[in-house]
Amino acid sequence: MTENAVTPSSPQNTARPTWGETLRAYLEPASLRMFALGFSAGLPLLLVLGTLSFRLREAGLDRTTIGYLSWVGLAYGFKWCWSPLVDRLPIPLLTRWMGRRRSWLLLSQGAIMAALVGMALSDPRTGLNVVVWCALAVAFASATQDIALDAFRIESADTRHQGVLAATYQTGYRLAMIWAGGGVLWLAARAEVAPVAQAAVAVVTAAAEAAKPVPGALYQNAAWTSAYLVMAASMLVGVVTVLFSREPVQLAVPPARNAAEWFRGAFVEPFADFLQRYGKQALLILALIGVYRISDVVMGIMANPFYVDMGYTKDEVAAVTKVYGVIMTLVGAFIGGALSLRWGVMRVLMLGAILSAASNLLFAWLAGHGHDVTALIAVISADNLSAGVASAGFIAYLSSLTNVTYSATQYALFSSMMLLAPKWLAGYSGAFVDAYDYPTFFTATAFLGVPVLLLVWLATRLIPLPERPAGV
Repeated sequence: MTENAVTPSSPQNTARPTWGETLRAYLEPASLRMFALGFSAGLPLLLVLGTLSFRLREAGLDRTTIGYLSWVGLAYGFKWCWSPLVDRLPIPLLTRWMGRRRSWLLLSQGAIMAALVGMALSDPRTGLNVVVWCALAVAFASATQDIALDAFRIESADTRHQGVLAATYQTGYRLAMIWAGGGVLWLAARAEVAPVAQAAVAVVTAAAEAAKPVPGALYQNAAWTSAYLVMAASMLVGVVTVLFSREPVQLAVPPARNAAEWFRGAFVEPFADFLQRYGKQALLILALIGVYRISDVVMGIMANPFYVDMGYTKDEVAAVTKVYGVIMTLVGAFIGGALSLRWGVMRVLMLGAILSAASNLLFAWLAGHGHDVTALIAVISADNLSAGVASAGFIAYLSSLTNVTYSATQYALFSSMMLLAPKWLAGYSGAFVDAYDYPTFFTATAFLGVPVLLLVWLATRLIPLPERPAGV
């Protein structure tokens, strides 16, 4: 790979690469850049979903309300609605200076930082509406960043190397999620007033032994304020990367002669192109995309409330996700990217689907096992490993389906489909847990992955992946 694109396909590089060539691909500038930008993309997600659910549960909100508030994440499911604007609309002055992709990246990153500051300075006990509106702003700006970043990534590599870029992107993404998950809990725990923090351990331990959670009893908003401010500052990783990156080579788009022609090129043609290329098979592709991550997404909303209700402290959850979660995420993303390059995307897609569903059964086991840090380590390690493999394969799959002429719009459609149904269903997760408890909930989310296996099998047999050289 070069600074902005990989070497185009040729007879010399169509053979299976050696392990040395595979490893060197992870150190190319494009791969390292995707690592940093993946961190910027992954940071906001948990701060408006998983980590926020931990914060809200600790503040005393009931699980049903927390589940409904997860619908903030539906902003990611509708980003295809404004993706044509990101794909075609220039930002005054900024686009002329930085280019189309980089200008949208910088604008969205600034909006994320500002909204995270708003969440940091709000207290959900007295100003829940402010927290929710700021979370919506974070989700909208983060979805916009995803649109521009996905196009940036797709335009930086050919089909064969999308697995490697997906793996480095996913590694940065998952590290950011761990920082925004375990890291923010560790920061909040460090910022708590010491006597209260010590008392919290005793109270939570007693509550766990009595099987009576005490959410809200020991909540300290100032600790969460400092933690969220650090998260806002962490977005500078992406800002700096964008400032020191080059705009990828893009196909020239003829200027529109009138508003109707611009609308047709920006909104109609990207979707029409996908339907024309795949015909009836487009329905199978969209069905697979729409349910592939359903097990993980639906389960994830209740994971942090589950930790609170099981009596795990912020320090315990942070330590486990920070150490074992990081290691297994790196391993999973590396395995997924390397296997995509050597075995092909579809085999990794099937492997990821199996692992994702199976890991949810481990949470059902943990729910009946009780407060046990060693067991938590095992479950989180397996969950992060499976997520890394599945995400690397899935991102490579989505990238291969995309026509670079409409990269931002089409990829936004695919990634929106991935989240729309799961996020909607996840909104009812709190009510389900209240009605049936955690073991039944986690088992049900595992069985949600069964139809995914059939869809991957059908797609493998019926829809060959297109091969696209770099710069095309």
